[in-house]
This record gives sequence, structure tokens and C-alpha cells, in this order.
Amino acid sequence: MTSPRADGLRFAFGTLSVLPVKVTRWDREAARGGMLCAPLVGLVLGGLSAAVGLLLLLLGASALLAAIATVAVPAVLTRGLHLDGLADTADGLGSGKPAEDALRIMKQSDIGPFGVITLVLVLFAQVAALSQVYGGSWARGAVAAVVSATAARLALTLAARTGVPAARPEGLGAAVAGVVPLRAAALVALAVTLAAAAVSALFGPYDVVRTVLAVAASVAAAELLLRHCTRRFGGVTGDVFGGIAETAATAALVILSLAF
Repeated sequence: MTSPRADGLRFAFGTLSVLPVKVTRWDREAARGGMLCAPLVGLVLGGLSAAVGLLLLLLGASALLAAIATVAVPAVLTRGLHLDGLADTADGLGSGKPAEDALRIMKQSDIGPFGVITLVLVLFAQVAALSQVYGGSWARGAVAAVVSATAARLALTLAARTGVPAARPEGLGAAVAGVVPLRAAALVALAVTLAAAAVSALFGPYDVVRTVLAVAASVAAAELLLRHCTRRFGGVTGDVFGGIAETAATAALVILSLAF
């Protein structure tokens, strides 16, 4: 018999990545542990993406190519789960239809014009931001990749907090909606912020401030989308969680690329 912590880790990696981890429990307790562990998934995926980017730079690739590879790795290791959710959420929001009709649009297998436009802009923004950071410092680029991926999954932890309803009675959104206690979500957010700040301290106090602002901006952007989707759809879905993750990652990368 496995422990609740192990069940939570299995739930997190089994649902948020394609890594060979089998989900052994699919109940509210396992979902709670899984969403609390979501930033760890981001840490692993971000570390792998940074490693690929750094390898390309070592082999003489340009900062742009390294940035493209860094963005591609999490997409591959999630089978495009979050990007697909972002596109579906954009189609649902852009349809302008009532909640029930919008949710039906989001369940369709094809991607509409709002989804395509959103995907293109978000991916361009992520690649452009990472390319700029890599161009200035390979080490800062690697840290940016890890921080943005971890902040993206932190946004999922916060979106699964108590009080956030599910828009549908089935699916991943229903499984994780409202499972994380507010205090636990706040503690995870604090831990992620402090860890990111500690790593950035290697580059100096300016980088610490910028990194903390990046995590805060990612959380704020994700919260705005979460509230809008909750009002629009009546709750969250698996697609909304995907859109939140990509929004948070993009916001973090944009802040990390700025020289203010």
C-alpha cells in the first residue's frame, strides 16, 4: 500500500506529463496531493527543457534555436496538453456564446481561429523572451526556463484551491477543482517564490527582484484568466487549467526578459 505522498506524486506526474508514472488512485485525496506537487512537475520539465537548450548552445546553436527547443520540450513531455487547453479555452471565450455552448465548442477536437491566433502569439512570445535571455546569459536562460515552468504549475495549484468550482461534472477539471486548501496553496506559492529567489541570488540582487516579480506576474495573469473563465463558464475545466499554465509561463518569461 502506497503512502498519500507517493499517490500525490504519481497523480501529479501521471496527469501533468507523459513521464512513465502510473496513477494508482483517482480520488480527491490523491488529487489534492497531486495538485500540491504540481510545481515539482514544472521543476522537472523545466530542468529537462533547460538542459536541451544548453546542449544546443554548447554545440554552437543560436539563442533563437535554443529557445525554440526549450519551448518545445515541455510541449512534447505533456503531449501538448496545456497548449491544447489554451487553444480550446481561447475558442470558448472568443465564441461569445452562453456557457453551455462555449463548453461544447471547447470539447470539439478541431481548433478554431481564436485558438490558432492565441497559440501563435503565445508561442512567439515565449520563444522571443527566452531567446533574449539566452542571448544575454546562458545561465540566466536556463534559470528562466526552470522558473517559468515551475511558476506555470504553481498556477495550477492555486487554481485548484478551495472555492473554485468545476464547470463540468466529469473530466480532469472536476477531479481537481477545489481540492487544495487555501493555506496549503499559499504555502506552496511562498515556497516556490523563495526557491526561485534563492537560485536567482547567484546572479545578484537585481535578478532576485526580477525573478520574484516574474513569479508574481505569472500568478496574477493566471488568476485573471481563472476568474474570467469561472465567470464565463461557471467553473474550471481541464482546458482552462491548460490555458492557465501557458498564460502563467508566458507572463513569467516576459518579465524575466525585461531589463528594467
